[in-house]
Amino acid sequence: MSMKSTTPLSLSFLLCWSSSIASAFVDPLRSSSLTSSSRIELSSAVASWRQPRISPLGRNNLRPLRMTDDDENNPLSRGIDSVNWLPSVSDSSPSRSVFDSATSGDNEEEENTETLPLFPLGGIVYTPNSEHVLNIFEPRYRQMYNDILMNGSKRFVVAMSHPSEEGRFAQVGVLFSLEELKEVSEMTADQVKYICNHRVTGRVKLHKVLNPEAWESRDTYLKVKGTIIDDTGYYSSPDENDDDDEGMDENISKKLISAVKKAIKVDSIEKSPEEESLAQSFGDLVELQHDLSEDVRFTRASVKSFGVAEGTDLDPNLWTSVRLWQSYAEQRLVGRQNEMQKEFQERLVEYLKKEMGSGDGGKAGEEELPSAIGFQDLSPELQTELIDLQKRMTSELKPLLLEQTLSMQKILEAADHYERVELMRYFVDAERKRLQAKKTLKSMFGGSPSMVADKESSGATIAGPSSTTSMVEGDGPKSQLFADDEDAFQ
Repeated sequence: MSMKSTTPLSLSFLLCWSSSIASAFVDPLRSSSLTSSSRIELSSAVASWRQPRISPLGRNNLRPLRMTDDDENNPLSRGIDSVNWLPSVSDSSPSRSVFDSATSGDNEEEENTETLPLFPLGGIVYTPNSEHVLNIFEPRYRQMYNDILMNGSKRFVVAMSHPSEEGRFAQVGVLFSLEELKEVSEMTADQVKYICNHRVTGRVKLHKVLNPEAWESRDTYLKVKGTIIDDTGYYSSPDENDDDDEGMDENISKKLISAVKKAIKVDSIEKSPEEESLAQSFGDLVELQHDLSEDVRFTRASVKSFGVAEGTDLDPNLWTSVRLWQSYAEQRLVGRQNEMQKEFQERLVEYLKKEMGSGDGGKAGEEELPSAIGFQDLSPELQTELIDLQKRMTSELKPLLLEQTLSMQKILEAADHYERVELMRYFVDAERKRLQAKKTLKSMFGGSPSMVADKESSGATIAGPSSTTSMVEGDGPKSQLFADDEDAFQ
């Protein structure tokens, strides 16, 4: 323990669901027990407890996902089965009829299907017209990128994995289009082959997995039959700026003209009653957040820029608002995690100060604290407290993370724009009702934070993480799972 920290310490547990949404779905081979090899790493500003991953959520471990009590309109009333899944590729000897069952009788879609590579990415839900970077290191996905470069398609499907069933994927995924690829094998000693930039150019309805045996053998990537839903016009619409931009700087002209046209167009379109209702619900929610001084809240300016329009030829549009909502839910989840671990963080630092200073008859300063400490080096009381905290965080936060992820997947697989509008309005209204109940409790208990938090967490209304958290203001650790427009939050 020779390394020293020169800045105040904070604690951030790297549980299997805390570093990224992708790790909400866990490796079933990992153990949930703590061992003497578990270490608490104290580096500059972050102290991280790295432990074996916890066991996966089985069907029987998941509480019902209920946005509001006894709400028959809840789109997540059936829990995991509220969204559509393909049969598992791990089924023994899957027959063609099994993989065709989801689309039997859908001849029109079958005629328009394409064979596409499938890249499952855990529990992440992506949305059209977003951009993402992937680091490619597995041999089978190195092969996949080589193939899509050679055949010129430069695209593949990304689908969410089932949270409890191995080798099962959501029936609706998104289409990743490769925009830039960098060969970095020499710089990384071949640990990473490619760093790739992508844009999501549409959604894909998956009909069947063509080579399910590849999931177990891992000698190549999966391939699927799927129907592309072109949400962005990336494939079907000609570039209407080709002639107008001749002779202009290609790096700025098309993007600038496109942005101006989108902004002008969105102001000229009249909202439907459903879209007006969603925009109004969002505005009411933002006002309520400010009334309650929520630590994570949208700015009032975000109300005006909240998009409800169809398609991505307008900006803002509904998909940009979906991504903003996803960011909001994740920020609150991270903040709740930080809030739960704050007390232990303080006790840990106090314990280390005392232990390091015991030889001198006093307490060590924070600059003298070690950079790492083994779990076995903690006092029995702190070990017990740490294990209990891990259990409580898993019990409270993991179902909420799953609920938020399923909400996004439900929006992704919606049949049309107006179904997505209705789903978004439901989720916004559920959050607004939660905050309204909190406001009522606050008035009943004189605004006592502890009383309000206790009553709120014991209630049945669940719209997201169960208490307010800090994202950019106040004391305590600040972490972020999802980067979005920082001006949309306070």
